[in-house]
Amino acid sequence: MPAAVPSGEVPARTRRADAQRNEHNLLAAAAAVFAGSGIDAPIREIAAVAGVGVGTVYRHFPARADLVVAVYRHQVEVCAEAGPRLLAGTDSPFAALRQWVDLFVGFLVTKHGLANALGSDADGFDALHRYFLDRLVPVCAHLLDAAADAHEIHPGAHAYELMRGIGNLCIGRDGDPRYDPRRLVDLLLAGLRCPQPLRPGRTSCG
Repeated sequence: MPAAVPSGEVPARTRRADAQRNEHNLLAAAAAVFAGSGIDAPIREIAAVAGVGVGTVYRHFPARADLVVAVYRHQVEVCAEAGPRLLAGTDSPFAALRQWVDLFVGFLVTKHGLANALGSDADGFDALHRYFLDRLVPVCAHLLDAAADAHEIHPGAHAYELMRGIGNLCIGRDGDPRYDPRRLVDLLLAGLRCPQPLRPGRTSCG
């Protein structure tokens, strides 16, 4: 039989859940600020968006590099978890792919500057990059396979190549408000699409 919790005291499991939820909200706020103001945005701006005090941010993440890495890992997980959910909840695999790519582009905008934030920690950066590939390439591959199986895109698209191409298109956004990588990413995705409808007798657009 579990031990009774003294009156007025919050159970440890509830405290842990609250702490995890608060950290999740803080990371989401930091990601939004980084995307809009850059990775060097003031901590007070992040605290304001999260609705917490500056001290709370520093209590969770004593150094900016700690916060940046945590945001990076958080966004990787958001992208990884979104793939299956979008595939199950959209009208078509291609629609799911487009929504996932849009989320991925938002992540890449935040990702730029990570190397500078980590300074000379090359091993740490390499480990994060491997984590990024291990988590997201299979998700993208599953979306591409589903869209190809539905004859919505040409078969043979490779997840790593697509993700790298999108990443290269996103690099030019830094410091140039006239450049919107999403326009070119849309063109890239349009190039994957099958002609609609398929010609009579065809079961593939390849």
